[in-house]
Amino acid sequence: MDSATPRSASALLLLLLLLLRAERSGGAELTFELPDNAKQCFHEDVEQGVKFSLDYQVITGGHYDVDCYVEDPLGNTIYRETKKQYDSFTHRAEVKGVYQFCFSNEFSTFSHKTVYFDFQVGDEPPILPDMGNRVTALTQMESACVTIHEALKTVIDSQTHYRLREAQDRARAEDLNSRVSYWSVGETIALFVVSVSQVLLLKSFFTEKRPVSRAVHS
Repeated sequence: MDSATPRSASALLLLLLLLLRAERSGGAELTFELPDNAKQCFHEDVEQGVKFSLDYQVITGGHYDVDCYVEDPLGNTIYRETKKQYDSFTHRAEVKGVYQFCFSNEFSTFSHKTVYFDFQVGDEPPILPDMGNRVTALTQMESACVTIHEALKTVIDSQTHYRLREAQDRARAEDLNSRVSYWSVGETIALFVVSVSQVLLLKSFFTEKRPVSRAVHS
């Protein structure tokens, strides 16, 4: 019993260290405002042969669409989509340099957009050292680390998805609430005008019209 307790504690410590050692690949994750008739570009330095991915989604504004394109350091367009609500793009860099990806709302004259994107560069490093070159089977503790790590990645992706969905639904609900409020105010004003008009009309029916006498000049 006494020897099992330190062994369990060391196993838990090893599991914690391995999970903390796991790092995400480089890149950026951002939510930003994109005004109408505007374009916003971002830049990232990528080494040759390194894979990068771009995921984006329009959260609020208009028809929830945006133009997006990606250019390599030579100015060649390697990805272009117009009026997309969301999309994903993965590419392996053929040349080293600064890659540019832009979001454009220039086709809209009055719709303000909110855009989320996640740009990741490189493959995720293995959670265990020399995991790709090992010839022996993983221990039970190492297998548990890998399983927990994959489960945590799934949880993070699910949280991001539901967070974006919640923000989108909240924006739609607020927009619907404002429209209902404006419609209610308009109906109230219309009812008030109709009521006053009816009162004045009924009053005119019961008002005695007195004849106007005119003086006759000789």
